[in-house]
Amino acid sequence: MKKYQAIKTAIIAVSALMFLSASKDKAYAEELTSVEFGVAGISKTLGDVYSCGDNEVSEKITELFNAEIYSPFSNLGVSVASSYVNVRSQPSTESEVVGKLYNGCAAEILEWLEGDWVKIVSGDVEGYIASNYLATGRAAEKLADEHAEKYATVIRTQTLRVREAQSIDSRTLELIPLGERFPVVKEYDEWVEILLSSDDQGNDFTGFVHKDYVDIEVIFKEAISIEEEQRIIRQQREAERTEAERLQRLAEEEERRRQEEARRQEEARRATEQKKEEPKKEEQKPTGSSNTGSALGKEIASYAQKFVGNRYVWGGTSLTKGADCSGFVYTIYQQYGYKLDRVSRDQARTAGRQVDVSERQPGDLIFYTSSGGSVNHVAMYIGNDKVVHAANKRQGIIISQYNYRKVYRVRRVVNN
Repeated sequence: MKKYQAIKTAIIAVSALMFLSASKDKAYAEELTSVEFGVAGISKTLGDVYSCGDNEVSEKITELFNAEIYSPFSNLGVSVASSYVNVRSQPSTESEVVGKLYNGCAAEILEWLEGDWVKIVSGDVEGYIASNYLATGRAAEKLADEHAEKYATVIRTQTLRVREAQSIDSRTLELIPLGERFPVVKEYDEWVEILLSSDDQGNDFTGFVHKDYVDIEVIFKEAISIEEEQRIIRQQREAERTEAERLQRLAEEEERRRQEEARRQEEARRATEQKKEEPKKEEQKPTGSSNTGSALGKEIASYAQKFVGNRYVWGGTSLTKGADCSGFVYTIYQQYGYKLDRVSRDQARTAGRQVDVSERQPGDLIFYTSSGGSVNHVAMYIGNDKVVHAANKRQGIIISQYNYRKVYRVRRVVNN
């Protein structure tokens, strides 16, 4: 009789869990999606309990709770080198260096070799390092919080509510779309705090989402190959060269405008001195480019994307050494001869003219607000429903969906 009572209790518990989970979906997500519920292994466990004798029920339950859970760190090593350890083509210090595994970066252990060497693969790098440079097992797991980054990706719903607190009764701060990924600030039992953005005052805008609607990834940095290291160096130099060329063109354009203005002033002075009456010539305001507005907007958006991957620095305006959200767009437009206000809340009022979000086009500025309704972030629209922006301290300059947060306002700096 105990056996059937145990089975009945287990089934009732699982059924109740499924019912409660189904009833709360609407509160977490903006749009309900069709989901199949299940508990991994429950069918097999109940089957095993049902098939055993009465005296074995407690043993089966004890076996279930004492079962060893597979750890993702069992074949993972984390570098504990002071700076980096060379990854070599063979298990010998005389062999070729094929990559570098920096401190805190992780590698999958393929094989343990004699002589304290291990064969690893990390990113695109496969080779050998001395085992004393790796923390493994529980030691590696303890390093996860220090070196790994966690990201939450929206799943199972087209739109997910971001809450002010860990409760379905708390205020909704944002509605974020399916597939968008956000840095994790902290995990809790049922909720996870995510980083939505960092503003130009140095403040992080965070909120809570329920774990049922996000896929959480633990991501370590990986080894870098010698070729990749050289590519990154070339990419950084190319970004610096592109910025220098843009600044040179801007200086040349400003010098031409200065000379043109000086010429017009000199002509006006001579005309006044000679007291000659001449037909007033129609003056044309010089522009920073001969491109049409839409073409120039595309050029500016394309230029902004050259700095993807660079750092977020609060208060910064450098495209290569670090900028915050408003500093990023401020400098981009400055290098095309446009003067914007420095902070996002002012840019949202004064930059160009306001347009409807449905009319967005490359080069437009898209603004987002905090939970209190104040503008706290700006991005540049680049087309195909994407924006480029200095997102936050964790991610730097990245590309996101334009509606990764609720859009507050769109402004067009470049005229059509």
